[in-house]
Amino acid sequence: MRSRLALLALCGLAVLGVTTAAPAHAAGDRHTEEAETTRHGGSPGDEEFVVIGHRGASGYRPEHTLAAYELAARMGADYIEPDLVTTSDGVLVARHEPEIGGTTDVAQRPEFADRKTTKIVDGTPVTGWFAEDFTLAELKTLRAVERIPDLRPHNTIYDGRFEIPTFQEVVDLSRRLSRELGRPIGLYIETKHPTYFAEQGLALEPALVKALNRNGLNRSGAKVYVQSFEVGNLKQLDRRLRVPLVQLVGASGAPYDFVHSGDPRTYDDLVTRDGLAEIARYADGLGPALDRVVPRTDDGALGEPTTLVDDAHGAGLDVHPWTFRAENEFLPTDLRSSDDPAAWGDIFAAYEVFLATGIDGVFADHPDIAVEAMEAVKAARQPVS
Repeated sequence: MRSRLALLALCGLAVLGVTTAAPAHAAGDRHTEEAETTRHGGSPGDEEFVVIGHRGASGYRPEHTLAAYELAARMGADYIEPDLVTTSDGVLVARHEPEIGGTTDVAQRPEFADRKTTKIVDGTPVTGWFAEDFTLAELKTLRAVERIPDLRPHNTIYDGRFEIPTFQEVVDLSRRLSRELGRPIGLYIETKHPTYFAEQGLALEPALVKALNRNGLNRSGAKVYVQSFEVGNLKQLDRRLRVPLVQLVGASGAPYDFVHSGDPRTYDDLVTRDGLAEIARYADGLGPALDRVVPRTDDGALGEPTTLVDDAHGAGLDVHPWTFRAENEFLPTDLRSSDDPAAWGDIFAAYEVFLATGIDGVFADHPDIAVEAMEAVKAARQPVS
């Protein structure tokens, strides 16, 4: 396994971080002073930089399919990332959002035409078809399609080929690939829109805890992370899970549970030093938008790094920013290869800048590029013997 120390030393940095294994303390006691010493007082040489296959290898296959997850693992990802929503009969399935019209062929299925509706998701009206209005058996008749076909037209050749996977199927896949590849393939799980699903009477957290318990994954040392853009559900899970938790932070806005409860704090407040110290009371890592780590200038070019990585490390948090993508549409203006938004730009240059900040891992739509970028930085900094 690739050592994070090697990467950071070669970048000329010395930072503290958390190991990718789950902390050794029990749920509800993960953030005592003793636990912090356990997590951050060991040898940095035992710590690892992690590559997370964002929704699988979603730059190459329709996202949140078993094919995308498997490809990510074979490309070298340490973790595969299922976003979890639920069916009407309470089964956790992997979809980017509760609305499934953009990622499945449901709009072409006349038998489900009457399921199209408008719902309020995190305060915004959304029209389409929703996972929680289908039983698992009904969802299994649908097939995945590429979510952004204009930017990833090559992925559309796989439209209609893959089912919507259950969370259990993702767990089973990770176990099979771990055996086959001879290295552990972890799960980096996101609970999607927890307040919304609680309002539907289909809270995600009890089902997730039950699934992790059933699979023997709610334990110290399990290769599992659980993440959320909301705060309250992570605090709830902190009392029930023994795996690391990660607070996701958007580029703007606020956690919806804050908005829903009238809490005036925003994501800007969460990334202050006081905010990070508060996060460290219930979570083990921070998942910020890329611009929180290295913002863009007024003309869209890559700017200068912020102090967020150092501040988060000072609070005892790992930092796994999201999301690295190769297409020009997602790159800073100075790293784009052309005016074609779907063409690939200089993603390696972006990685070099971000890796030099001391981040502890990356979410990547193209996991093979993330692995190559990390290895290239290490090789370039290797002293000549």
